[in-house]
Formats: sequence, structure tokens, C-alpha cells
Amino acid sequence: MNHIRNFCIIAHIDHGKSTLADRLLEQTSTIDAREMQNQLLDNMDLERERGITIKSHAIQMNYMQQEDGKNQEYILNLIDTPGHVDFSYEVSRAIAACEGAILVVDAAQGVQAQTISNLYLALEHDLTIIPVLNKIDLPGAMIEEVSEQVTELIGCNKEDIILASAKDGLGIPEVLQAVVARIPAPKGDPEAPLQAMIFDSVYNSFRGVEVYFRVFNGKINKGDKVKFVNTGKTYGADEIGVLKFKQDPRQTIGAGNVGYLISGIKVAKEVKVGDTITQVDRPGKAVSGFENVKPMVFAGIYPVETSEFEELRNSMEKLQLNDASLVWEPETSAALGFGFRCGFLGMLHMEIVQERLEREFGMTVITTVPSVRFHAVLTDGTEKYVSAPSEMPEPNYLTRIEEPFIRAQIITKSDYIGGVIELCMEKRGLIKNQVFLTQDRVELTFELPLAEIVFDFFDKLKTISRGYASLDYYPIDYQQSNMVKLDIMLNGDKVDALSAIVHRDKAYDWGKRLCEKLKELIPRQMFEIAVQAAIGSKIIARESVKAMRKNVLAKCYGGDISRKRKLLEKQKKGKKRMRQVGNVEIPQEAFMAVLKLD
Repeated sequence: MNHIRNFCIIAHIDHGKSTLADRLLEQTSTIDAREMQNQLLDNMDLERERGITIKSHAIQMNYMQQEDGKNQEYILNLIDTPGHVDFSYEVSRAIAACEGAILVVDAAQGVQAQTISNLYLALEHDLTIIPVLNKIDLPGAMIEEVSEQVTELIGCNKEDIILASAKDGLGIPEVLQAVVARIPAPKGDPEAPLQAMIFDSVYNSFRGVEVYFRVFNGKINKGDKVKFVNTGKTYGADEIGVLKFKQDPRQTIGAGNVGYLISGIKVAKEVKVGDTITQVDRPGKAVSGFENVKPMVFAGIYPVETSEFEELRNSMEKLQLNDASLVWEPETSAALGFGFRCGFLGMLHMEIVQERLEREFGMTVITTVPSVRFHAVLTDGTEKYVSAPSEMPEPNYLTRIEEPFIRAQIITKSDYIGGVIELCMEKRGLIKNQVFLTQDRVELTFELPLAEIVFDFFDKLKTISRGYASLDYYPIDYQQSNMVKLDIMLNGDKVDALSAIVHRDKAYDWGKRLCEKLKELIPRQMFEIAVQAAIGSKIIARESVKAMRKNVLAKCYGGDISRKRKLLEKQKKGKKRMRQVGNVEIPQEAFMAVLKLD
């Protein structure tokens, strides 16, 4: 155990985590030169296309170091983590399985919001931090300035910071030496009853669920009877092994090590991330893992074909194995039939889940307007959570509505302070603090309603600050707000999938713009369609989609006006009858129109 090191790489988006991981794998000869490619650990097509890490990836490296004239071999278990705020749950799980973390900071960008947030996560778990200043070869690298920021942030000496360039391979040997020298070896008793924590899992259509775990105490042998503590299920350990670039089967995995387990589990629900694996004949206690995830944004996901509901359920179960931060439950909608109400950590997370359902499982889905979870207090004193507009009680039963607020940390250049403050005020935010980190970098702290930032806040922030600002946020509490349910009606029928819960001050503007947008998107029918926005029974906006009409006067050349009028009246009656039985087809784009109102 003294020669095992478990560590993860944490950083803000685009500071070079995946590139650093590539260089570490090259340096330790974990992978052949011909198999080497950029972003090696990002094995999803989606990750490569977007250049972001979505999943944490675990891999084992063997590293030789000269000690007292002899070669000493160390086993390094590396977990590469995502940098985006929407995937912070992945980071927290990786941190729970490690003793140390490499904190990567871009020498050209400096310390950013997610750097601070991920660092605090690591410090909460008492991890040893190794600061690495990356991209020092760039012409815009501010080595002195950024080194000072890092020393202030962590409280380390300047000499502790490793200067590196992952792209050119500078400083990589120093990083490996620091991992061995500074990160403590895992603690644990190899002779105690088995305690192993599941930190990830993936579905394999041939072999069932593959479980990734970290052993804290005891050891697991091939063929052992194992038990999952939370679900109480027992399995046989058909195959165990370590995660090299490809799976590497072993006979035994001891305390402090990371490995995988295959035992032919076919039902996705039986594996819970954070659960403890122990032996049936010598049971150990459950490891206190990480807390359950708290979703931020809720949206409905429905199959385009209603008959594919069960298939979608299976796909969601398999996806949840690989993405433990996805929360879902079945729901029905009058407009869309059977589907699921899903909880996501943010808008990017929602987009990624939709893409993965389409790519990995071949499901075409419709996503409804995202909303956050409100807290409704009814007149009889009972409290109710509302995560979809359809669950909102009628106004006469409501005492008050509370909405979730967040504390947002925005780090930006001082030139853009005015624009950032204006944007936050527009989103009903309150400024709480303003700290100058350096002469031209400032950290602003705001309290904002979560509902205001889920749609396009991040995009607008990047636009205002020309890409410089970085955002990190965490929930604080619920506060009372004047929220109303805005219904959209087509020909007098409410379309529940287009309803939204909005602040009363913004409802009129929102309703008007939404009606205008829907007028463009809904295809013209043979009858006129009235698109209306209403709060309760009060109509606040209206647009009409004009009817397509046949020219019934084409056969009248000359003749009396009464004959033309008779034909037009006949057409009018037909249109009226058609409107009563006519069904309005709503295209997929209309459901997402709300997101693109600006």
C-alpha cells in the first residue's frame, strides 16, 4: 500500500486537464505511441466534438522512480475530472475516491471561479493539493502574477508551484515526482472486512453492469460472494481487475486500490453510486460516501412516438448508471402523452443528456420548457414542491410561493464590472460583495433567483465580458416571490407543455414575445389559430395564425355579387366547423422556443 497513490486533476474549463492527463500517460508508458491521441481519456464522441470532459475517467499508471540507487515501482491511480459547473457532481465523486489532487491553473487566464470552487471541494475532503501552472509557453502567460494568485489562494510557498506546459511536455516529470513525494499513501487495513465504495458504473450490453470501486479496507478476490450494502443484493465476483487503458483482470485487489467488478448484473437499478461493496461471509460497515445530488433545473422528456415510452425508460436507467446526477420520475402531459420529469444540474447537463439519449440509445425525444423547483404554501398551511407548471395550485388555494435563490461568484476583468452588474440587476439580483483580486481582476458576489439564470445567463455573461468572466454558483435558500403561472392557449385549449412559471413583472413581456415566436413556428392550417397567453382567466397577449384558404371565387367570372357572397359565406361556415374539430399540430421547435426568446 505504501507504493499506491490515488489522485485526481481539478481545474476550471479549458485550463488543460485532459492534455496534462495525456502527457502523464505518455511519460509512464501506459499507452503505446501508436494508440496515443489527443484527449485520450475523453472516449465519448460528444466530448471530443465539444472539446470538454463530461465524465470522470479513471486509469492506472505504473511509474518507476530511482530510490537509493534502486528502481522502485509505484502504482498511480489517476481520475481526470470535468471542469464545467454543471458536472461538479462528477468532481465530488472523484474527490471522494482520492487522497490528493493536482490543481491546474492556466498561466494566461489566472485563477477562475471553478478553480476556487473545485479547490474548496478538495479541501473539505482533506486532500493534499499540488498546484500546477499550465500553458507557461504561451506568449500571454503571466507567470509571476498568477503564481501570486495561487499562493494567496492555497497558502503554499512559491517554490511548491510546478511550472508546466502540458502541450509541450514541460514539467511533466516534476509533476509525477511531486505526486509520489507529496500525496500520502492510502490508509486502510488489508486484513479487515471488505469495504469498497462504488464511485462510477457503466452498462455493457454483453456483460451487464460494470462497477468501478475504490477499496478502503480489506481485499476482494475473484470468485468471492459480495454484497451491496444499500440494496442488500448479493452477487458473485465473476471478474475483477484494474483499469488500465483496457480492462486488466486480476485475482485480488487490496486496500487502497481502484478497480472494476463484473458480476452479470442485468438490472440497472440495482447499482447505486456511493454504495458500499462488502463480503457476504465477513460483512463490513457502509462507507459514508457523498451526499445525494440536488438537481437545479427540471424539464420533461417525452418520446416522439408514444409507443416508445418503455424503451425510453430502459435507456434512462442505463444512462443513469453512467451519469449519477440525473434524477427522473414518470409523468404525463395532455399534449405529449407519457414521459419523464427529469432533474438536471444545469442547462448544459440537460443538453448533453438529450444528445446522449439520441446518440447512444437511438431515442428521439421532445424536451419541454425547463423550470426550477418552487415551494408553494397553501391556504390550509400545507407545503408543496412544484417542479412543473402543471403542478402549480390554483391562485385561490395559494398563500405564497417561494423560489430558490443562489449565491453566484463571478470573476471578471475590471473593465466589464458595469455590464456584469447591469445584467445581474436585470435578472433580479442583489450585489453582496466586490473584491479586487488583482488590479484588473475583480470577484463579484451576487444573490440571484435560480429561475433567472437557468436559461441564457451564462451565454450573456460571456458576451458582455468578451469571454473573460467565469461563473460558479451554489444554492442558499428559498425566498418569497411574486410568481405566476403563465398559460399558453391554442384556440382556447391550454397546452400544458408550453406553460411556464414566471415573475409577475416579467409575465406580460414574456407572454407577448412567446406568442409572437409561436406565430412564426406553428404551421398554417386550413382554419385560423388564436395563440393566447393567459394568467389565470385573464388574457394578456394574443396573436393569430391566419388560415390558408382556397380561392372559391376562381370559377366566378363576372356575374352578380350575391353569388360571390354566397360562396364566401359557405366557405366561412366550413372554416368555423373545421376550427371546432381541427387539431393544431405543434412542431418540436415550438417547445424549445422559450429558450431562444432573445
